[in-house]
Amino acid sequence: MRKKIFYLSCLLLLTACENAPFKKTETQPATTTMVTETSLLDSASISLIQRKKQQKVIELAFARRTSPERARRLAEICYDKTVDTIFMPFDLAEIALVETGGHRLSSRAVSSMGALGVWQLMPYRARSHGFSPKDMTDDEKCAEAAVRELYTKLEMARGNLERAKKYYCGQGPQANAYIKKIQVVRKEMLAEFERHNEILALADTLTRIR
Repeated sequence: MRKKIFYLSCLLLLTACENAPFKKTETQPATTTMVTETSLLDSASISLIQRKKQQKVIELAFARRTSPERARRLAEICYDKTVDTIFMPFDLAEIALVETGGHRLSSRAVSSMGALGVWQLMPYRARSHGFSPKDMTDDEKCAEAAVRELYTKLEMARGNLERAKKYYCGQGPQANAYIKKIQVVRKEMLAEFERHNEILALADTLTRIR
């Protein structure tokens, strides 16, 4: 009898344990007041407003290399040609700055190897994306071809965007130097982005005070 009572008591205790509610440990997401490079360069997490902010920063960076009017137009193209892609305006702008920033971002720039346009595509690469070599003098078509080329390189790089940009140039020592140039212009634009945000925040604060 005592054994039966003991057995029933144990059974009831086990049942109570199984039915007890399980409390999950809640973790609070880390927050920061500063835009980091990682979040800024993550195309999945930024809004169209942030993309527009990138466009303004790109315009400022381009204006140091070419006329204000051309800088504005090329910045618009960087926005327009990436808005429905996994890339961001900065991605296209970085390539333009490294490729032809030293040549005033000229649409008629031709490299010693025969690469064409602001985004410097080889004629056979332009054709592979449905464009003629002559099309590369058209900034919009050249930018569109560059986006398609970047997609091709991204596939080669198995989703690694940094490596894809390196492959955009090629391989070997020249490509290694190329990606270092990409990183330099990226830092320039990220610093400009921070200054732009600070100016906007200050203007917003002054407006509220008034």
